[in-house]
Amino acid sequence: MKVIVAGSGKIVYYLARQFTKKRYKIMIVTPYPEEASDLSQRIGVPVLVGDATDPQVLEDAGAYQAEAVLALTPYDEDNLAVCQIAGQMYNVPRTIALVNDPENEDIFRKLNVSAAISATRILSILLEEQAGFEEIGKMISVAEGNVSVLEVVLREGAPTAGVLISAIDFPEEALIGGIIRGGTVVIPKGGTKLQGGDRLIVIATQESLDQVMHVLTGE
Repeated sequence: MKVIVAGSGKIVYYLARQFTKKRYKIMIVTPYPEEASDLSQRIGVPVLVGDATDPQVLEDAGAYQAEAVLALTPYDEDNLAVCQIAGQMYNVPRTIALVNDPENEDIFRKLNVSAAISATRILSILLEEQAGFEEIGKMISVAEGNVSVLEVVLREGAPTAGVLISAIDFPEEALIGGIIRGGTVVIPKGGTKLQGGDRLIVIATQESLDQVMHVLTGE
């Protein structure tokens, strides 16, 4: 997979390092020459110095061949511009943007950014639902924000640990799409018994999230 990562700072470094381990073809675009040199030496991936909101810079980074573009700058307007240019001018199939102000998420979705990720909103939801980071691994919104895909870690002693899926009073607007258990993927059926330590892939509407978390974790 060919991925362009636009931005700077530790998040770019750690993501690029993870992508490299997965053998993705990475191109980093950063406006800072010193950071570019440092990233290139530490990770061993090509780094282009430039402004990713410039279409020519994205083209030089290989946008025509890219399968995904990640815009991770501190400025929402720049991240939106990068995704718009990548998607509309170079037909990049997947554009992912960091949204610093959660009020801008709807704008990103309406302008066809594939995924708009707001750490602020996720942290707010975690606090409001009184859930812990050990319980929610990640949250992705799809269908214009109406449906979420969550990774929920089932703690030992959770009310659904040791319970058959068919016996769980789960809301109709939600389902358990998969279970990661001991490094293997389990396709859930009614007769599947949940276990403490299971990582559940849950698909749910926004309206049912509170009930889903209450049923699974008791909180």
